[in-house]
Amino acid sequence: MTHYANAKLQEEKVFKDPVHRYVHVRDQVIWDLVGTREFQRLRRIRQLGTTFLVFHGAEHSRFSHSLGVYEIVRRIVDDIFAGRSEWDENERLLVLCAALLHDLGHGPFSHAFENVFELDHEYYTRQILLGETEVNAVLKKVAADFPEKVSQVVEKTYPNKQVVSLISSQIDADRMDYLQRDAYFTGVSYGHFDMERILRVMRPRKNQVVIKATGMHAVEDYIMSRYQMYLQIYFHPVSRSAEVILNNILKRVKQLSLTGYTFKHEPTHFQAFFHNTITLEDYLALDESILFTYFQLWMQEEDAILSDLSRRFVNRKLFQYIDLDPGVELKKYQQLQELFRQAELNPDYYLVHDTTADLPYDFYRPGEEEVRVPIFLEMKNGELRELSRESIIVDSISGRMKRDHKIYFPLDFLEDPSTHAAIKKQILTLLRKDGK
Repeated sequence: MTHYANAKLQEEKVFKDPVHRYVHVRDQVIWDLVGTREFQRLRRIRQLGTTFLVFHGAEHSRFSHSLGVYEIVRRIVDDIFAGRSEWDENERLLVLCAALLHDLGHGPFSHAFENVFELDHEYYTRQILLGETEVNAVLKKVAADFPEKVSQVVEKTYPNKQVVSLISSQIDADRMDYLQRDAYFTGVSYGHFDMERILRVMRPRKNQVVIKATGMHAVEDYIMSRYQMYLQIYFHPVSRSAEVILNNILKRVKQLSLTGYTFKHEPTHFQAFFHNTITLEDYLALDESILFTYFQLWMQEEDAILSDLSRRFVNRKLFQYIDLDPGVELKKYQQLQELFRQAELNPDYYLVHDTTADLPYDFYRPGEEEVRVPIFLEMKNGELRELSRESIIVDSISGRMKRDHKIYFPLDFLEDPSTHAAIKKQILTLLRKDGK
């Protein structure tokens, strides 16, 4: 390692943080990484995508989350693991950099954007870490192979699984930050748990991090908090409605562009994405402020679907929804699709099936190749016991998939009797059969 790897700032820098009070930076490398253009871009990407349209405080960015993950890892390695024989001090800077940079590749409104253009943010994280970027230049000053090592930690392929598990496991710094941060900014109480206690009972062991058995109740609290945050915040049906519309705006723009439509406002920033010729520079040039600018411009487009969907997203005129699983009620779903066509509402854009699912403690994933390492409790005699074997609470929700199916539609269009009144009445009767 170079002198640069061990260089400290003359004076510690701190970021004031609403969740951790302060984020402390003493390492020159970390300070330099925060100042790179690729990391600063994360200020312009929201942590929770469309959720701000439901919980108005949820405007926080991936920048603040990344700093938070770094701070939790810093506290673990500097305050809890330091001096313990099963922690290798040489991994310290690596795990701090990986914690800070783990979300670098996220695009604007991450998931909708990735779905439409078939992208993977983890691929772009790797490109930023290893490509010709300011981040890569900083990491290379540590050592020639250092960018690759950071990338391996983020990708979960680094040989020392103990290092990986601090950022990506069932109980990691990433989850511990976003649960608390998202709860704080959405104003809900579900995401709060006793992180201080969890940090105090974490112990480094060969190829993993374990929890002292005395900390089991704090871990139960954390898992229940994750369970409730998914149901109440991450899968909130109104937020999903906004995401459905966002998805369909991007889908429509892509279709129009590929079929030769003449835009009033050419979607210049998207051309590489339409034609799958994306360079890293194209990717980094997009953020949420640019998408919003386009949405406002597309409200003036001649294409009725694009202008309507853009207006809905910008002005928060979202779709309504009912519980309906096309797998169970296929006939009803197909009938609705046909009626929508008759009412001149394109069902590809105006009748959308959406499903959400989560496993609160998810190392049981049938059919998945990736083995998810469970949380191990270290008993007084040194024996390791998997958490759900000791905790009745965790056992009760382990491996239980909570799956939800909804269809989304524009109720305002359906309630407007000026066109296709009889057909719309039929649609509304079908939609209201379930009692809504």
